[in-house]
Amino acid sequence: MTRPRGASAALGRDAGRYLLPDEEAVVNQRRHWAVLVRPGVRGVPVLVAGVWLLQVDPGNRFSTLLGLLVALGALGYLGFAVAEWWIRHFLVTRRRVLLTSGVVVRKVAVMPLRRITDLTYQETLVGQLLGYGGFRFESAGQDQALSQITYLPDAKGIYDEISGLLFPSDGSRRGGEDEDGGPDPTRAPAPRPVVGDGRHSTGPIPGFRSRYPRTR
Repeated sequence: MTRPRGASAALGRDAGRYLLPDEEAVVNQRRHWAVLVRPGVRGVPVLVAGVWLLQVDPGNRFSTLLGLLVALGALGYLGFAVAEWWIRHFLVTRRRVLLTSGVVVRKVAVMPLRRITDLTYQETLVGQLLGYGGFRFESAGQDQALSQITYLPDAKGIYDEISGLLFPSDGSRRGGEDEDGGPDPTRAPAPRPVVGDGRHSTGPIPGFRSRYPRTR
């Protein structure tokens, strides 16, 4: 059994419960920590301003109350961003692609692998430096929630994993199996050998020469 890529991000209850009993995650990954940079740039200065208001004039109730509200709001904003980062999982099995998200309202977007018609790998200059990238999926009846996945660590490795599932090698289809492990409906069944019933001769075998002379 191969270890799923991104195994360090353990399958939490909210992510693992959406897999079928016989389904295993080939890719299990949270987004890169770089996704928290933008909320941090917005929230940390507001938090600092709130703490400053709390300390600038402790005897002033207005400034103290205002500073408390500003600091609590900034903490709530940062906490919500971290919670969303923790909950959101990108999962790929041999059958489906899943994306779990939502802190207050849970949302799970699902796309069967067989419906993916195009896969685009994207990696910006900053992503190359920090080690993250993204994908763009295209399919019939495209689900907007799964049309673009960003901030994935080791995106090149995940791209290789998904490409291997979408385009398996000839060796992975031994025995006429398709991508889901079942029989390939487009392949004709192998002919069964004809065996004599013990009462009649099956006749000479083409291309076979006996070393014993034929007697009459």
